[in-house]
Amino acid sequence: MTEYGIHASHEQIPPAELLAAVVAAERAGFEAAMCSDHFSPWSRRQGESAFAWSWLGAALQATNLSFGVVNAPGQRYHPAIIAQAIGTLGAMYPGRFWAALGSGEYSNEHITGDPWPRKEVREARLLECVDVLRDLLAGEEVTRDGLVKVDRARLWTRPEVSPPLIGAAVSTKTAAWCARWADGLVTVNAPEDHLRAMISQYRDAGGRGPICLQVHLSWAPTQHEAEAIAHDQWRSNIFAPPVCWDLETVDHFDVVSENVTVEQVGKVVNISADLEEHVEKLRGYAALGFDRIYLHHVGQDLIPFVETFGSKVLPALR
Repeated sequence: MTEYGIHASHEQIPPAELLAAVVAAERAGFEAAMCSDHFSPWSRRQGESAFAWSWLGAALQATNLSFGVVNAPGQRYHPAIIAQAIGTLGAMYPGRFWAALGSGEYSNEHITGDPWPRKEVREARLLECVDVLRDLLAGEEVTRDGLVKVDRARLWTRPEVSPPLIGAAVSTKTAAWCARWADGLVTVNAPEDHLRAMISQYRDAGGRGPICLQVHLSWAPTQHEAEAIAHDQWRSNIFAPPVCWDLETVDHFDVVSENVTVEQVGKVVNISADLEEHVEKLRGYAALGFDRIYLHHVGQDLIPFVETFGSKVLPALR
């Protein structure tokens, strides 16, 4: 049975409002949650970017939902600090937390002032970070002198069972690569052929654990409103890698997205005022074999979405 959760976008919504939304989502019947972890939004219209790890402690305390976060260790975050954060949340909320790991985006990582490595170097660095995380969470003292440097680090507070470390991927090549080290896979909505290939590449390469999908969608009472929400909030997010990896600032995203149309946004966001259309889309994703599907309404007012999908969409999916 597919589990349906909500995605909490720190780049779009102030943290107190986002916390209220996930509390409402649990009441409405959502079973899980995940969130982003950025230093910067993708546009000035989004206008937020709270610290995910502080918020996660509050969200886990305020609900009984499981939570995940998509994190990029290695540049903005030292992996020993991320291991400490994962270990603390895992110890406080056993079985309810997971972390998805990716190689990062320059818009968040440039703040350190360090050069932005090539993709293959970022992936090598991520693998080193995964090894550091696993060893620290296993209770070992860790020293490293590679792309990541660690000096005699040890976690003194650890969970009895380490939270899963899930691979974040948008390409089939990366999905297969994640199978080497990950406890599961998370990706974003795309045409069904691509999603089917993502699943098969991960599983065929020996990938284990749950396969998760984050679905970008826009709903409102009228089609015009749903389109306006998606175009306002998500037109700077339509660009495929390497563009989305390598742009530096909010202003860069806003410039390159000036002439993006609603039709273009509709290729990456499921835009519809028709709830049955959303139900059918979600049923299709579940039929592909996704274990967890996290719904990301790209608007900044989540409560109408939470209440409507909780009362009319989630029951139709179960």
